[in-house]
Amino acid sequence: MSEKPFSFICGNDDFLVDRLGKAQFAALVGDSQDEFSREVLSGFANNVDEVRAAIYRLRDSVQTVSMFGGGERRVVWFKDVNFLADSVTGRAESTLALLEELKVILSQINPQETALLITAAPVDRRRAFPKWCEKNARFTLIDDKEDGGETALLGIVRSEAEALGVEIAPDAAALLLARIGSNTRLIVEELHKLASFASGEGEEVAARGDAAQAGSGATIEEAHVAELTPNVAEGEFFETAEAFFSGDLKWTLAALRRHFFAGGDARPILAALQNRNRILIQVRALLDAGEARLGRRGLEGLPAAAALHSAKFVGVTEKSSYHLFSQHPFYVGKLAGAGRLPSLRRLIDNQQEFIAAFEETISRPREQEQVLSELATRCLGG
Repeated sequence: MSEKPFSFICGNDDFLVDRLGKAQFAALVGDSQDEFSREVLSGFANNVDEVRAAIYRLRDSVQTVSMFGGGERRVVWFKDVNFLADSVTGRAESTLALLEELKVILSQINPQETALLITAAPVDRRRAFPKWCEKNARFTLIDDKEDGGETALLGIVRSEAEALGVEIAPDAAALLLARIGSNTRLIVEELHKLASFASGEGEEVAARGDAAQAGSGATIEEAHVAELTPNVAEGEFFETAEAFFSGDLKWTLAALRRHFFAGGDARPILAALQNRNRILIQVRALLDAGEARLGRRGLEGLPAAAALHSAKFVGVTEKSSYHLFSQHPFYVGKLAGAGRLPSLRRLIDNQQEFIAAFEETISRPREQEQVLSELATRCLGG
């Protein structure tokens, strides 16, 4: 069987695709010191004209022979290709016609003279060109979220931790995803930081990505994630919210003082308080109805409750504090178990207090800290 003329790496996650592309490009280049034997081309295009320009740049590159004849094999990386997605540009008839031209160009590559690597994300695999690449290229598909969801992300967490030379406890992995969400780039960055912290060797090692040194067999525990990882998925990483829902008035007032001393505004704090309170209202309703309970792994019974009640959230498809069943069970359990969960009446009263405080900050814009301090005292001082 003849050698396939090029390599094609694709997936839904541009970060993972690009990272694997870098590794494969480095492997293809190897120890070569000839800078003229390698070339990196951008395949990113905002419209059909830019698609045409990118494909013709690639054509010119792969048809270029070595300056010295009989020299080293040329290595070309066509990266960041985005016109294979289900987008306006990707669906355009002119783009589809250009892809037919691209097939001819790729078919004519002599892999003994030119090693071509293409990386593309995202890719609509229903279309003809990706299917053609599966048959005619050294094809690699990574991070197909349609098949994985949270399971795929957990796999990424474990494999990245292993590459860093550390283990990650199951609860720590679940909390990490609950706080970071599906942003793979942030997940990897957080794991580097956590591996460094767990090993006690400083962030300088982790920043270099030295797997052997960064981890040294350490384990990332749930407590590490709780202490170091911000709650990016919900956009709620304010100390005041943590203090308020712990029921600690003294801590809440001190957190407010620090927030406003640093020039903060009342609106993000009120938004954080409202978002968490909305979730807790729904949690309390389920707990009071006996349809869920707090356990070591979060809010247990959430899937069964979702089967009963998710139809009530018609039209809500994104993660939202209005939609309990869009939340990660582990995250919800942590929120509910962070302090003594108030009664349903108290939570509803909190929501009314937040609305009133927001209106008051409009009428007293220069006294925002005082308004929120009064709010905290009313809600927690009883």
